[in-house]
Amino acid sequence: MTQQTATGRAPEPSLADPCAEREPAGRRLRAGGDGPGLDVFLSGQVFMDMIFTGLPGLPPPGTEIVTDGLGSAPGGVANIAVAMSRLGLRVGLAAPFGDDMFGAYLWRTLAEQEGVDLALSRRVRGWSTPVTVSMAYDSDRAMVTFVKPAPSPLDDLGGPPPAARACFVDVDRPVPPWAAAMRARGSLVFGDLGWDQTGAWPAEVLDRLAHVDVFLPNAAEAMAYTRAGTPAEAAEALAGRVPVVVVKRGGDGAIAIDSRTGERAEVGALPVEALDPTGAGDVFAAGFVFGTLAGLPLAERLRFANLCAGLSVRHRSGSLGSPCWGEIAAFGESAELPEEVLAEYAFVIPFIPDAAGDSVVRAEPTLRGRHQPY
Repeated sequence: MTQQTATGRAPEPSLADPCAEREPAGRRLRAGGDGPGLDVFLSGQVFMDMIFTGLPGLPPPGTEIVTDGLGSAPGGVANIAVAMSRLGLRVGLAAPFGDDMFGAYLWRTLAEQEGVDLALSRRVRGWSTPVTVSMAYDSDRAMVTFVKPAPSPLDDLGGPPPAARACFVDVDRPVPPWAAAMRARGSLVFGDLGWDQTGAWPAEVLDRLAHVDVFLPNAAEAMAYTRAGTPAEAAEALAGRVPVVVVKRGGDGAIAIDSRTGERAEVGALPVEALDPTGAGDVFAAGFVFGTLAGLPLAERLRFANLCAGLSVRHRSGSLGSPCWGEIAAFGESAELPEEVLAEYAFVIPFIPDAAGDSVVRAEPTLRGRHQPY
């Protein structure tokens, strides 16, 4: 039933926390002591993601297509910030926000609904929020992005970085000074990167791994930068440059090498039907960060990351498709997988908070229509 708003009064979106169990989960993670104020810190650009679904194709010039599926959610760096926060990690984000309606929505969603610390973020007068419109049809999609240059460098914090157990950077640009400062204070530096649209795959990108502790490329990126023929060969090449490398292989799972301990692991993906893989790499990275800070063995870190990513692809909702502990707990009780498969994830049970019951509450992006569930 649609909730009615009083006449003459603007509707107020619900910003209730969809992951009420994130705080008790975080407390279990930090059972040995509180430590610094944040678990993870990162900076970057937040986008307003708008996703049209249920399209038969792209509209030809001069025509219009009407669909009943529309989603909106924070995108860009917000994808991984939300995914980490939902697992109970205390996340700090430094990002510019436009002073328009989209900027207000993104700020409130991240700060009030998703519990992301925006103390080092800023509202920028006169700057428009970046927007990406995605049109999903069949098994493909097309995107249009509007973005104006940020008014100041994204990595300019305007002061010293906060204390955190870890930080997250993109190595397709130089590692920011604040990350080097945090690493010198003992923070772990996790690094990822995006697709090189130029096709050059320059070697200097890999030189930046000297400032990174954990590198999480996907298989295509890893092979392109190392000129390797297989994901395994790429992982071997990268293991000589960074203490821990994880090569994400999508539906084929992931492989990882820890050069410090000698651990090697290869784990298959969670066997679920994928509705939308958008953002799964960020969710995987969030799970791996959690597993690392929890002190899990390498294979269990991979398995937990695959679990989180596998649950996320069952929904079409961008960053708001990231799983909460309630969904993780419910999946374990759902009998969707054989007992022998679920047994491989038994190590997750001690981290599931008591508040994660059988009822799964999911954040409500503006998604409607017969193309659910979301």
